[in-house]
Amino acid sequence: MTGTVRTLFLSSRPVSWVNTAYPFAAAYLLAGWRVDATFVIGTLFFLVPYNLAMYGINDVFDYESDLRNPRKGGAHGAVLDRRLHRVTLWAAALSCLPFIVCLVAVGNPLSWFVLALSLFFVVFYSAPPLRLKEVPFADSVTSSIHFFSPAVYGLVLAGATFTPGIIALLVAFACWGIASHAFGAVQDVAADREAGISSIATARGARWTVRFALALYALAGVAALFTAWPGPLAALLAVPYLVMVWPFRSVTDETADTATAGWRKFLWLNQITGFGVTVLLIWWVFLTR
Repeated sequence: MTGTVRTLFLSSRPVSWVNTAYPFAAAYLLAGWRVDATFVIGTLFFLVPYNLAMYGINDVFDYESDLRNPRKGGAHGAVLDRRLHRVTLWAAALSCLPFIVCLVAVGNPLSWFVLALSLFFVVFYSAPPLRLKEVPFADSVTSSIHFFSPAVYGLVLAGATFTPGIIALLVAFACWGIASHAFGAVQDVAADREAGISSIATARGARWTVRFALALYALAGVAALFTAWPGPLAALLAVPYLVMVWPFRSVTDETADTATAGWRKFLWLNQITGFGVTVLLIWWVFLTR
């Protein structure tokens, strides 16, 4: 039992929990100006169960690829023994269910739609018959939806008005997500091809994909310029990502695994970026309240 729990814990990617819980919490709090039971339930849902579902389902259906991938087994995810596949799927479903019931009860038709859409992409990113992660470009877009949809859900649940500034912020977030997935896929080119898995990186090649990620990070910075002050300062947060990815701009398919060094920096860079975004949000609160 201890081993199973540990494996499920690794499968949920704890280092990335904040990447989904924070967008919901920040969006709901700043749109509704209240900390209530809905805020707590939603934040907890997007902190652990949502990530267990997203990454656990991925680890089950990516088993063959993960066996060939030397970076699996830590912050990058678990290699799930076949005996744990059923347990993982049940754990993901049962951990999500009570939260979903509560969120549906306090929501409205639009919030139900956004939540359903978010969960649809969580499941069918990895699971057949759609398995969107094997559809080049759709894989990166779907992965991005995993991270910005909690923010959209938080805004809708709190009854926010979608101003041009908010839309620009969501576009910036979406571009960041697409770029991050694309760059992350580069390091797995060899393992994915060996397992017969298609991705944006296997379809377009490592070098093209890295440069695509650079373009999307830059676009995220540009989109941030159209948010309400001090939001435009968030454009500066795109710079560290550009610096991180730039050394790999000429990587080849044969040397694609070297991008793992950049990906390790990415995992911790997200924490620094999150701090920067928090400072800007607090500043915005002082200016508007």
